[in-house]
Amino acid sequence: MAKLLPLQSFSLQETEDGYRLLVSAIGGESLYVSITPDQMDDIIDSLENAMGGEEVGEDEDDGEY
Repeated sequence: MAKLLPLQSFSLQETEDGYRLLVSAIGGESLYVSITPDQMDDIIDSLENAMGGEEVGEDEDDGEY
């Protein structure tokens, strides 16, 4: 198993084919990763789930009347 290093920074850039993610760890090297649009959708869904799901704010219409 790879050693876990704390995240130092990341940046995301849109490309013609999807996205390019740069991840830098404290005490480690930087890594570029290409991400397809479908993978980006999966990442967003995973982040929303990790944060407790998608919540509708008071100003947003939840579709109920």
